[in-house]
Amino acid sequence: MTTKLKIGYIGLGIMGKAMARNILKAGYPVVVHNRSHGAVKELVAEGAVEAFSPKEVASQVDVVFTNLPDSPDVELVALGPNGIIESAKEGLIFVDNSTIKPATARKIAAELCERGVLCLDAPVSGGDIGAQQGTLAIMVGGPAEALEIVMPIFEVIGKKITHVGDTGAGQIAKACNQVMVAAQMVAMGELLILAKKAGADPRKVVAAIQGGAAQCWSLDVKPERLFAGNRNPGFKAYMQAKDLGIVMDTAREYGIPLPGAAVHTQLFNAMLEMGMRELDNSAVVGVIETLANVELD
Repeated sequence: MTTKLKIGYIGLGIMGKAMARNILKAGYPVVVHNRSHGAVKELVAEGAVEAFSPKEVASQVDVVFTNLPDSPDVELVALGPNGIIESAKEGLIFVDNSTIKPATARKIAAELCERGVLCLDAPVSGGDIGAQQGTLAIMVGGPAEALEIVMPIFEVIGKKITHVGDTGAGQIAKACNQVMVAAQMVAMGELLILAKKAGADPRKVVAAIQGGAAQCWSLDVKPERLFAGNRNPGFKAYMQAKDLGIVMDTAREYGIPLPGAAVHTQLFNAMLEMGMRELDNSAVVGVIETLANVELD
């Protein structure tokens, strides 16, 4: 019988906890670490082992995953004091499921590579439901030999795994993904408020257009939650705004005009200013409600 790889998972938020749980359920030994201990205690009760620093996680495992809020967080965990780099051994595989700047992913990979670590930037899409059900889309950048080793684990947490290219390519794909996600959320908010204020039932409008060219994941999943008054995450608005910041930073780095994404970035930043940072990204409809002086519910 083949011995299963020992897995570390650092960052147990809405997405990370569910992903670590699925890896644990698949029979892999899992070592977990998180700044707050509630999620750690849950997973330890289910069979995981707690570690008290990224360095301690990396010293015990074959593959270490991270799922953290932003580029500085991943860089600190990977390269900072008591970080992964301090106990990294040759042959360790580092997989980052966070959404960060492509340039940061490349910097981390370059430094860990000097210690013999193979690195994959592997951001995910599919929200909390996809994380729970193990149906995420995983966009992978980095060496094919590392992906081959990690693929059985990816197949536990994801349904569609795509090797996009070299280091950083996964993060570029995720930036492109977030351009589309933001556009869908804003467009959905606009069409719902258009229907409401112009005198049509938004529920019936959604039913009418779901079967045509407007059909998309957002329109299939989000309206019923909004109609029920549920604007809880999901995927938090402040994370969507952060991701759009990465999009715009990358666009500036390469001299790429993104006029639509620029407007959507402003709308999500407005959500934060209006006190909606912890709500679902679909709650951007609240900004449109304010502008139109009409409520969806």
